[in-house]
Amino acid sequence: MFAWFAHVGRVRPIMPHVVLILPTATYRAAEFVDAAAQLGAQITVASEDRPPLADGSGAPHVLIDCDSPESSADLIVAHADHHPIDAIVAADDQGVEIAAIAAGKLGLPHNPPFGVAATRNKAMLRRALAGAEVPQPAFGVVNTPEDAEAAVADLGAPAVLKPLGLSASQGVIRVDRPADAPAAADRIRRILITEGHSPGEPILVERFVPGIEVAVEGLLLDGKLEVLAVFDKPDPLDGPYFEETILIAPSRLHPEMIDEVVRVTEKATAALELREGPIHAELRVDGSRVVLIEVAARSVGGLCGRSLRFGLLGTSLETLILRRALGMPVAGLRREGVASGAMMLPIPRAGVFRSVRGREEALSVPGVTDLEISMHPGDIVRTLPEGNRYLGFLFAKGETPQDVEDSLRLAHGKLEFVID
Repeated sequence: MFAWFAHVGRVRPIMPHVVLILPTATYRAAEFVDAAAQLGAQITVASEDRPPLADGSGAPHVLIDCDSPESSADLIVAHADHHPIDAIVAADDQGVEIAAIAAGKLGLPHNPPFGVAATRNKAMLRRALAGAEVPQPAFGVVNTPEDAEAAVADLGAPAVLKPLGLSASQGVIRVDRPADAPAAADRIRRILITEGHSPGEPILVERFVPGIEVAVEGLLLDGKLEVLAVFDKPDPLDGPYFEETILIAPSRLHPEMIDEVVRVTEKATAALELREGPIHAELRVDGSRVVLIEVAARSVGGLCGRSLRFGLLGTSLETLILRRALGMPVAGLRREGVASGAMMLPIPRAGVFRSVRGREEALSVPGVTDLEISMHPGDIVRTLPEGNRYLGFLFAKGETPQDVEDSLRLAHGKLEFVID
């Protein structure tokens, strides 16, 4: 059987076709491929290399360069000449600009490339938010270690130094004195070199914002933000490095504070003129003040999306994203009524990953629903701020957020990672 599907004013009797931009290092290839299969959609994979697809479908492939959004978008547009495309979805940050540019050229719903680019460049983001008076940290952009010291002195310590384009807290360092800033800036430059970036890239310096951190997971529907979940991050993120561990929904914040968190998120997406698709925002709550730290034009990273299910049938986050991208109804798909969460397993030390012990014991903890180890024997393990990969992900559900947190911590305590 086939479905009639509308595309740019035409109706054609074929299965919908979606291009999935899956960077080679993504955790989420299988999640999006499975979601497309559930929706009966044909897929083309766009990536720097052929990623392993869990279903062995041998889907068509477009070879792209995530560091060259314009030329990569042109390759996808050229692919559409022979394989008409109904939607383009990027799994991670590396592909969001490509998706925006290509969808714009094909007349598909999309975000403005400038706004998407700003979510990937921390200096662009800060300037765009400042122009719209979105609450955010005081900041400066510097080019030399000496400038970094002067910026911390001007903004006030403690401060946080960040590379403009890396993710997963890689290269993010807190300093408590202006005199500590040059060494932190030099360390960030070494990390940039390791990641193939120019060591001459500017560095962002921000005034450190105390308080608790939360995350907003949302879906933009023609400019309107549909909030899918507000996550608590119960572990303190005070530095000197910022390793994220636990995400739990629903948030335990007071409802009025949640409303303010959502309001600031909406103001940020409007400032960037984002209109379609998933967003993931990070915010700090300091007393009665809510401050926007980051906003991304994609869904939550890693495998944390597995902690979210929607509607009576337990629809996955990736399925929800594809439904919207393909013009299918998403109304009424609310997050399931139980509390749920994920733990990004912290890295105890750098070295070579060998094995993990205690899997069965961790999975036997009441409330724990899944455990995924993302490292393979022989993989190099790097701690923050140099690292950008997780050991794995632990998932739990419970009646209350505290039940979920207790299950995750107890199960994590039963795991032992063997790292040489």
